[in-house]
Amino acid sequence: MTISDNRKAFYDYFIEDRYEAGVVLQGWEVKAIRAGRAQIKEGYVVIRDNELFLIGAHISPLLSTSTHVLPDPVRTRKLLLHADEIKKLIGKVEQRGFTLVPLNFHYKGGLVKCEVGLAKGKKQHDKRETEKERDWNREKARLMRSGSK
Repeated sequence: MTISDNRKAFYDYFIEDRYEAGVVLQGWEVKAIRAGRAQIKEGYVVIRDNELFLIGAHISPLLSTSTHVLPDPVRTRKLLLHADEIKKLIGKVEQRGFTLVPLNFHYKGGLVKCEVGLAKGKKQHDKRETEKERDWNREKARLMRSGSK
């Protein structure tokens, strides 16, 4: 079940590959995510010391659950992946001009996971092409509906 999507990532990037990573969260963050207060549109993933970190994702604290803690809504959160997956990602990011983008937060077995996409940036003309294709598919569907009546 998806908690929060990053639709902007699909507009700005070509997504080549997807990886599911665990997220190291504090207790108040889990409660806030379950309440639907997570947003990853401005987030990005960096590699430091052979580890992945999610930066810029915003989790708004609930007033009732974080009374004894000073919550930081945009703190850096560690992502958990297998070592061989991290090595493969490091090779692609450093050599081929790829970047890592968070695609969504979702539940899997009661745990919060983050789907990370290996992405290559789109140029402006690619974005316009995507927009034209989306509009054409919408128009085509509209014509099919009106033609079948």
